[in-house]
Amino acid sequence: MQAVLVSHNRKKIAELRAILAEAAPELTLLSAGEAGLPDDIPEDGDTFAANALIKARAAAALGYIGIADDSGLVVDALGGAPGVYSARYAGEHGDDAANNAKLLAELAARPNEPRTAAFVCAMACVFPDGESFTCEGRCPGEILTDYRGEGGFGYDPLFLYVPAGRSFAELDGEEKNRISHRARALAAFAPELAARMAARGN
Repeated sequence: MQAVLVSHNRKKIAELRAILAEAAPELTLLSAGEAGLPDDIPEDGDTFAANALIKARAAAALGYIGIADDSGLVVDALGGAPGVYSARYAGEHGDDAANNAKLLAELAARPNEPRTAAFVCAMACVFPDGESFTCEGRCPGEILTDYRGEGGFGYDPLFLYVPAGRSFAELDGEEKNRISHRARALAAFAPELAARMAARGN
């Protein structure tokens, strides 16, 4: 059977393929581009799971098994913001510098609030007949008062992974991938996908 990883991010697709190929080797895993899906699927859900389901359903509507994720940063002092708006927190989608600057400014205005936060990832799967499920992974941490590290992207330079005493931008890729929110979501998602595929006789 064919499944579509609803993403145009090559690094993310490679990571998902490596993990899911082991969990469900019977699946041929296509990228969104290979399946002809557009890169502007509206993500107007109010939760990470809702947005992941929107993307996965777009592939299922074409007869594929749709697999998608949505992720972002939730900060306790900001009531869970930026949340589903993480990539466009400051207005323009993907402007990491502006997003980070806004995050620091928002927290600076709340000096007595805790700086606890978490990266969250929701994985969704939708079968062509409408059956669906989601799994979530969370990586807790704290927001730093200044940037640390040169690696990563997005909010990584401001996100302190407390057990390591380093920001996500200071972790090497292999270490980050072992403990990240996406890794934790996939750890739950992969066996659930395998179980559902077996139950369906696929």
